[in-house]
Amino acid sequence: MSREETRIKLIGLVEPFVKRMGFELIDLEYYSGRQGKVLLVVDSEKPVTIADCEEISRAVSGLLDRHDPLSHAYLLEVASPGLERPLTKPAHFKKFLGETVKITLIKEVDGSLKYAGILKEADADQVSIEKDDGKITIINYEMIKKAKLWFMKPDHEKKKAK
Repeated sequence: MSREETRIKLIGLVEPFVKRMGFELIDLEYYSGRQGKVLLVVDSEKPVTIADCEEISRAVSGLLDRHDPLSHAYLLEVASPGLERPLTKPAHFKKFLGETVKITLIKEVDGSLKYAGILKEADADQVSIEKDDGKITIINYEMIKKAKLWFMKPDHEKKKAK
């Protein structure tokens, strides 16, 4: 089973469990090998506390022990989204319209793998980003490898603020 297939299997197991606990699974990162790691990024309507992360970690650890989905040792970490929150679902993109985002692609679009800019639109299939030069780039979700809010303002936003 590939790393991505294992990650998807873990999401299928963990996401409904975390949801029943009153949290949203924002992202799950999986690293195999000797230094294996499963990182859960969770959120809720109220701020996620360290105590929440500890509670989720204990509960998910028990779930993973019962189902034993990994054949190797791993470290389980639970974190809140933080300042540079991952965007992993269309609903996340819609929620943060007007914010600055950074997106890494699976393969090049218009000659680039990385885009940063203002999130202008998001629908069920794609997002549009306004880059520093004011140009709009449309990106389909299936092309996105990783996306997150970005605390840096694009150059054109810095100029407007002066």
